[in-house]
Amino acid sequence: MAVGHPLFAHLRFDRVVADTREPLDDLADILGYRFGRMSILREALHHPSAVPVGGDWIHGYERLEFLGDRVLGLVMADLLLHSFPDEDEGALSRRFVALVRREALVRVAEKIGLGAYLTLSAGEEEAGGRGNAAVLADSCEAVIAALYLDGGLDAARSFIHRHWTPLMDEDATPPKDAKTALQEWAQGRGKPLPEYQIVAEEGPAHEPEFTIEVRVKGLDPACARGPSKRVAEQAAAAALLDSIDGAGRG
Repeated sequence: MAVGHPLFAHLRFDRVVADTREPLDDLADILGYRFGRMSILREALHHPSAVPVGGDWIHGYERLEFLGDRVLGLVMADLLLHSFPDEDEGALSRRFVALVRREALVRVAEKIGLGAYLTLSAGEEEAGGRGNAAVLADSCEAVIAALYLDGGLDAARSFIHRHWTPLMDEDATPPKDAKTALQEWAQGRGKPLPEYQIVAEEGPAHEPEFTIEVRVKGLDPACARGPSKRVAEQAAAAALLDSIDGAGRG
């Protein structure tokens, strides 16, 4: 009997449904957004080491990570401004740095099971890339960018609000200043105080962007950007603290 016979119609239908649903559809459900261009989400999940020369995703997720970092920053700044109307810039800045740093991104990535959907090279897979904090944080930022590019700011904002609001609500008081925390860490180990240096100053006078490098003796330096020297210094200190935590230094 031919496969196209009406008696087999339900079997063909079931098989088509099973075949047309991709693993990334499950991730889209978790993200709470249906992509019109799934290729953007695929790119956000491609580790640079897994991208073939001349392939469809020659950049991997790095370019999207660049955009996602800024979308997250904009949405978080707006959310904090409205959530804490009585706090000054210093308190808001400390909350902001804590919520956009690697630790927060990793927590969200782990919560949604992002590592399972990454495309990695064999070497990165063997090295434990699916659980690597840097990979998870970078790909989470790339996913935010994918949401923004495909669905606009509303799609990205919805995802960020859903997953970052619980983190924001964990502490009633602003977290410790990152510069203070780094200074206390250095002093507690008999090291000289951290040194901050302006590496670059870009943008027009009314909208500058500073890149600050912070150095602590015995550690690799860390850099970060911000719309003011103070914000950039805080972000650089937070980045160095992240590297300290990641290296498991006592």
